[in-house]
Amino acid sequence: MGKPHSPKSLHIALFPFMSKGHTIPLLHLTKLIHNHRPHATFTVFTTPANEPFISSSLSTLSPNTVTIISLPFSALNNDGIIPPGIESTDQLPSMSLFHSFAFSTKNLQPHFETALENIKKGNNPITFLISDAFLYWTQESASKFNLLRLVFYGMSSYVHAICGAVFGNKLFSGVEDGDLTIQVPDFPWISVKKHDFDSFFHLNDPQDPRVDFLIKVQTATSMSFGTVVNSFVELEQPFVHYVNSNLLRKSWCVGPLCLAQNPTLESPEKPPYWIEWLDKTMANQDQRNPILYIAFGSQAEISSEQLKEIMTGLEDSKAGFLWALRIKPSQQKVVEGFEEKVKERGLVVKEWVGQREILEHESVQGFLSHCGWNSTIETICAGVPILAWPMMADQHLNAKMVAEEIGVGLRVEIVDGFVKWDGLSKMVKVLMEGEMGKVVRKKVKELSVVARKSVKEGGSSWSNMETLLNETLEMGKTNINDIKEEN
Repeated sequence: MGKPHSPKSLHIALFPFMSKGHTIPLLHLTKLIHNHRPHATFTVFTTPANEPFISSSLSTLSPNTVTIISLPFSALNNDGIIPPGIESTDQLPSMSLFHSFAFSTKNLQPHFETALENIKKGNNPITFLISDAFLYWTQESASKFNLLRLVFYGMSSYVHAICGAVFGNKLFSGVEDGDLTIQVPDFPWISVKKHDFDSFFHLNDPQDPRVDFLIKVQTATSMSFGTVVNSFVELEQPFVHYVNSNLLRKSWCVGPLCLAQNPTLESPEKPPYWIEWLDKTMANQDQRNPILYIAFGSQAEISSEQLKEIMTGLEDSKAGFLWALRIKPSQQKVVEGFEEKVKERGLVVKEWVGQREILEHESVQGFLSHCGWNSTIETICAGVPILAWPMMADQHLNAKMVAEEIGVGLRVEIVDGFVKWDGLSKMVKVLMEGEMGKVVRKKVKELSVVARKSVKEGGSSWSNMETLLNETLEMGKTNINDIKEEN
């Protein structure tokens, strides 16, 4: 375990972006740091609606270890398009409102700085701040209070490196054909095409709010002390090296962060019904089918036409499955009757599920996933192969990494953003029963062992965390403005 420090010698402030996919890994990071430095104290900044979830998630830490500060927040801004009362991207009626919401978080800045001023007057000064990359304005606040800031990036080093190499070399300049393959100069074994990147990556109008947001994030990150990455070096070594050598001054891979948290519920009185269902599938000797877990994240928007194709494909595949389904109320009629048709081998769950607990269940042998980075790293830890169906943002590159770079999954066939039932059925069968499925299953189980070793004492991520804590503790004693002048 990490070196002991005297009480109150290390006080870390954390500010997660208001989205479950961004908040959960930062809470895991809090627990990981606590494992390394049991006497460290933490202050977590959030908003009133997000406080209960954070408080519950960190309730297992030692008493008096965590202080949660709720900052008053309204997402209403000049465009007036965010409905009132929304404090998380998970509540947005459409992801088209994401950038409006992200910009509106700057409304928190004066309240954040008032809280920092109050802490400064106390006897337990903040050693350093870790805030989400999307909260770019916290860099300005950190500088104002002479605080060292670390940026939490919810992306892999692979995505960061490929984007840096592709757009830094302007590989798509003048390219119209989205399917034209181009070799990446810095990674000659990798070829990319425009369709490997979400359309967002190809925007270049600085007046576009999406571009403006990206510029603000990148500028603030460049002014920080470095980035914390939810990954482990062995998973993506050449890309980690590229990021550290070409893109950022410092970057620490300290993951998989999910391994800081036990996947099972804390002393549950009774397992959730979906776990009981998985247990029954294992107990049934006559019909012990391997289970395909299906989830597309909290922010995917799936059309009714696409839902019909998924249901038909699953029905045709004859595979056992557990589907964590999030749909709009208007789509309830679309799925009517489906559960009855597949009840002998499938379960549809229309509420929040403990994903890691499902992935760790021995009956689960595949994951049809959108390839969000959190889901990808959790799946690797569980040793479960992925059937990749990327939908937005960095997911397309994550899917490319999964299938082509590290070989822990396969891809569904996507044509113009749409997946047909027969193609889905075919790839489900290949993953769950075919030879290619066996190959990627073997590979992901091998990587799972490496992932778990990385966070144990002496492992790469364990060592990186020790280095990070030692460096930031030392730098926290130094005037941050002096550090900036040296760089």
